[in-house]
Amino acid sequence: MPAPRSLADDLRARSDDALAALLASRPDLASPVPGDTASLAARASTRVSTQRAVDRLSTPELDVLEVLVALAGPSGTASLADVVRACSAPRTRVLPHLRRLLELALAWGPDAALRPTRSAVDVLGAHPAGLGAPLAEALGTRSPARTRDLAEDLGLEASGDPVADLEAVAAHLGDPERLQQLLGAAPAPARELLDRLTWGPPTGAVAGADRSVRVEQATSPLDWLLARGLLAPAGPGHVVLPREVALALRGGRVLQGLDDAPPALVDAPGTSAAGTSAGSAARRPELLDGAAAGQAAEAVRLVEELLDGWSTAPPPVLRAGGLGVRELKRLTDRLDVDAEQAAFWAELARAAGLVADDGEADAAWAPTPAADGWLDAATPERWAVLAQAWLRTSRVPALVGEKDARGTARTALSDDLDRTAAAPVRRAVLEALADLPPGTPATAERLEARVRWQAPRRAGALTGRLVGWTVREATWLGATWLGALASHGRVLVDASADPGALAGALEARLPAPVEQVLLQADLTAVAPGPLVRAVAVELSLLADVDSRGGATVYRFSAASVRRAMDLGRSADEALTFLRGASATPVPQALEVLVRDVARRHGRLRVGVASSYLRSDDEAALAEVLASRAAAPLRLRRLAPTVAAAQADPATVLHVLRGMGLAPAVEGADDDVVLSAPVVRRTPPRTPPRPVTGEPPPVAPGAVATVVAGLRAGDAEQVRRASAAPGTPGTPPPLSATDPALALAALREAASAGRAVWLGLADAAGRTVVRQYSPVHVDGGLVTALDAESGAVRTFSVHRISGVAPV
Repeated sequence: MPAPRSLADDLRARSDDALAALLASRPDLASPVPGDTASLAARASTRVSTQRAVDRLSTPELDVLEVLVALAGPSGTASLADVVRACSAPRTRVLPHLRRLLELALAWGPDAALRPTRSAVDVLGAHPAGLGAPLAEALGTRSPARTRDLAEDLGLEASGDPVADLEAVAAHLGDPERLQQLLGAAPAPARELLDRLTWGPPTGAVAGADRSVRVEQATSPLDWLLARGLLAPAGPGHVVLPREVALALRGGRVLQGLDDAPPALVDAPGTSAAGTSAGSAARRPELLDGAAAGQAAEAVRLVEELLDGWSTAPPPVLRAGGLGVRELKRLTDRLDVDAEQAAFWAELARAAGLVADDGEADAAWAPTPAADGWLDAATPERWAVLAQAWLRTSRVPALVGEKDARGTARTALSDDLDRTAAAPVRRAVLEALADLPPGTPATAERLEARVRWQAPRRAGALTGRLVGWTVREATWLGATWLGALASHGRVLVDASADPGALAGALEARLPAPVEQVLLQADLTAVAPGPLVRAVAVELSLLADVDSRGGATVYRFSAASVRRAMDLGRSADEALTFLRGASATPVPQALEVLVRDVARRHGRLRVGVASSYLRSDDEAALAEVLASRAAAPLRLRRLAPTVAAAQADPATVLHVLRGMGLAPAVEGADDDVVLSAPVVRRTPPRTPPRPVTGEPPPVAPGAVATVVAGLRAGDAEQVRRASAAPGTPGTPPPLSATDPALALAALREAASAGRAVWLGLADAAGRTVVRQYSPVHVDGGLVTALDAESGAVRTFSVHRISGVAPV
């Protein structure tokens, strides 16, 4: 099989499986679906797509790509043997990373003539692997007179043609033997200056870098190097070390060594950073799993508490979006956590689709209809929903309270908390922890080093903080404990695991829910494990949580029992529930408390006049009228059993309950009005989509369809060419080409020196197809040689309607 002449030829010769692997690794190439492999090659050569692919490379893959770019340059080639030698590593270590670059279409060609794509060269910048520009480019900034002087100083005969003189100088200095002779003759200070630039960066700031110096005029180390072309001016006050000179100083190597070993997460057994003691000690996996599972159940409880609170009292949405500082403080108090955790739980509930903006005129954050299904599910299923939402969300709750670019503090649930790196960093941290043996922890610093090694170009200033926040949030969520990944956390990392498998992994570590509590004589109830939801909801009406832990302690009081009475529970109903939900008899003290509160409940009734107070017990009403605590109500007796108040009913209820009484609200028909809270729900809402900056992955079935379409498109191109034999100069039919794809195809043609057919719109709007040889492509302008007239023309890419190879 002949060697491919272009990336399109290379892709066309690949198997269907190889094309499918390319589309799976670079999903942006499949959207929209390319018509043939030529279009696929053009799209793969665009800068945006190449930037995405390069940013996902690991450190060794990026090292090998930089070596290939440094050796091959924009339009040259490099052999596999040269690449291996320049990497300073055995072939077996280099080859997998090089094959990955070929699979990603960042490079192409046979082993004897490997080429990086032009866009990969552009993305890596001017100094791949810390090397400067090639000699011809670095010395090309000199004036013709200075180029002539350099040629003469090197013992070459000047031709008078600046281009020819530059090529002669570059060829002379590019000869390894002559270059070594020059370097061997360099004085020690000059050699020391070269050594500073050898391994990069290749540029340096020095005074007098741009002055013209002949060999006989050189008086300083800098002058000695400039006069012989071993350094080149790179702008006012700066010099650059040419690529060939740097490679000679490096002994022909591009890298000092291939960094293909991921940073260690833990010290080797028996050693530490100081080499004297073991690193972080491993924990017993079964104990760690139990503690993490307990925290996972607590995470579910906290989100449930948030939903219960926001169901009856949804906080308002700020005008600029988000949750106000005062509302966040109320949530902090309700959940009994700090502000950072409160923001985290609010963001997690939103990411899971459990709360949303209700969209009303006075917008509020309220639970969604999906929250009802979530609340009815078992604890493991509910945790699986939260954990998977946390892993994929791009929200960063830890940014709440920090100032944005305008100096305004960010608020929870606002639009300014999305970061594209958040989800990849979370997954990378958990995957790194999953690589360790069960129960083995890792520090945030070592996890950060591993994350940066996996994608060095994607890592930014926020990476270290994202790693630390991930470690902290994973602990809050119960996926990790004491820095080690729990068994259910390992299932979370597995991309193929479904929610059922994740819930099952947690369920195996949680104690079974219990249906009964232990009632005690001190008006407390002890739940020896997690309660089933029906019992927990009813018990929370009759009692308040006193303490949590392995067992939850509830405490009964007159206020808590009255709360149940306000919602319509009678004494008999309350006691019947307690007898059925208790493994022990109902203590007499608790029964007396329930019946006493029921007896007094409603003896005082509050109604609306402005408001009034009524009681069939004249003594009870007289007691209220005589109390100083009731003074703010400004009560006035209208009858032996009725008093008017100059306050609204809610205020009257609040004051009387503060006096230890159990008033009830009375309606117009003299019946007690039950004060069940109104439960708010939003209209149906979908969870917010993560902001990733990446196209969606291509479905496995769709990949096969796209590959089949590429093959069909290639066959159609062949059919068209054979159906219209004509003369060799007859243009083929051109299909519409996206400007970005047209630029990529023209850059590739310019670097390979090939002609193309171009469809150009003329002044009248008609499309004229002619043959051109692209010379230079810069921005949106194309400079090309017209094959018919021999003239060099420059035109805008927006005039191009189609491109096809000749």
